[in-house]
Amino acid sequence: MYKIRLLILLLISIFIFSCSTSKTRNNSEQFSLAYVEGGLDGLLLKNILTSALKNSGMFDHKSNYKISSKIDHDINLFITNIDNTSDREKINTSLSVKIVDKEKFCVVFKETYYVSQFYIFASGEKILSNQKAVKKIKKTNTEALVKEFTNELFKLNIECNKK
Repeated sequence: MYKIRLLILLLISIFIFSCSTSKTRNNSEQFSLAYVEGGLDGLLLKNILTSALKNSGMFDHKSNYKISSKIDHDINLFITNIDNTSDREKINTSLSVKIVDKEKFCVVFKETYYVSQFYIFASGEKILSNQKAVKKIKKTNTEALVKEFTNELFKLNIECNKK
């Protein structure tokens, strides 16, 4: 009886494993990275974007398609109507991405992505929890935007747009 159950579980796991697909593009376009604007945040973006492209098999230093990007974090005071007893700061992150075909000198893709989060901050600028919260939110926002961009790369139809 146990052998039959184990065989059934083995067949199910083989079926599930065979149905899972890797996220590789149908066509063989690969991309290289140009200069990433944004200072220290740009360096974090470049590292995350490079690893995401390498993991999906879409990164090549010698590619004709060059990705240039810019990241910007804007921190504002966030006012809620529900609870006015706690101070919140909202971090808006924008990622501008442009893919250029170096061979044809044209823009293949151009998009700007946005995401925002807020955190409750303690009074005083030198409190470490505020600095850690800002750093963590910037990193998670960057990862979310890179994930959104790379998901769109899988569906990208590469055509030259004269912009």
